[in-house]
Amino acid sequence: MKRTFVFTFLTVLALCATQLSNAQAPKEAKEANKLARDGAEASKNQEFDKAVDLLKKAAALDHKYADELAAVYQQRAYAAATNQQLQDAVNDYGEAIKLKSDDARIYEQRAAVEMKLNDNDKALADYSEAIKLKPNEVRYYTYRSYIYEVKGDINSSMADADKVLKLDPKNQEAINRKKRLETLQSMRATPAPAPPRTSPAGVRTPHKP
Repeated sequence: MKRTFVFTFLTVLALCATQLSNAQAPKEAKEANKLARDGAEASKNQEFDKAVDLLKKAAALDHKYADELAAVYQQRAYAAATNQQLQDAVNDYGEAIKLKSDDARIYEQRAAVEMKLNDNDKALADYSEAIKLKPNEVRYYTYRSYIYEVKGDINSSMADADKVLKLDPKNQEAINRKKRLETLQSMRATPAPAPPRTSPAGVRTPHKP
């Protein structure tokens, strides 16, 4: 009987503590929660500007909503890229990265838009960041190898192709790229032929002044 009473007393005490805690919850936390709910609803309706504004305010009051804000920035960036508003997309992905700098996927998304803008140096930097975060992701090495090839950096492109094949030995794209790069390397290693000493037939060599 005594044990039952003690258990009941502790249960009631715990319940009262929970209610007291809720009653004393900071006003800011409640406001942040409401803003976050409204922001999520706006995002669901694809009202991205409104969602960003609401979640910015929520995150300012309670940082735990930063992830939700980063997700909305990504959504708005994707919508902008789809509408060919490429620089706006890059800017929004940048804002998302400020909030979630450990998310390799955001770097990849921004790099894809930067490639459309022919800003290969920035795309290269973003894929390098993504690789730091996920060093075994084949896709990141594949795209970085492609960018290096476009830039004419054969050695770096080859190194990334080799990394892809180490992770995925049957990757056909990497196999084809490596063959192509090896051909380019051999062509560069072959010295250019010396120019002829005599002029082609029918062409007079001009006299020195």
